Amino acid sequence: MVSIDGSVIIQIVNFLILIFAMNLVCYKPIRKVLLDRKSKVDGLEDSIETLSGDAVEKDKAYADGLRAARVKGQKEKEAMMDAASAEEKALVTKITDDAQAELNEIKAKIASETDTVRAALQKEVDTFAGAITEKILGRAV
Repeated sequence: MVSIDGSVIIQIVNFLILIFAMNLVCYKPIRKVLLDRKSKVDGLEDSIETLSGDAVEKDKAYADGLRAARVKGQKEKEAMMDAASAEEKALVTKITDDAQAELNEIKAKIASETDTVRAALQKEVDTFAGAITEKILGRAV
């Protein structure tokens, strides 16, 4: 059996001294390393969360900027198309007006030339009629 005598007290004191020595030599440095590692991991996790949030915000800002640029480009395209359409209508109107004026000039010129030729032929109608009559009848009239 176990007897309680003076050696138990020495054993308890020896045990306490060993626990104190082990705590001082082994446990404290290991705990310090574990605490440092934990704080470093926590810091890295915070950095990851912060950077992830920043990345999401930047991605959203990029998407918003891209969307805004597309809308702006579409508006500019529509404005340019409207301007081009208006310019095309103006050119077509001008060309049509010029062609109509030229056509009217040509018609007037043809009408005046027709009148001139008609007057010239009217003067020679009697001569032509006599010549045709002579050819048909085969004798002078």
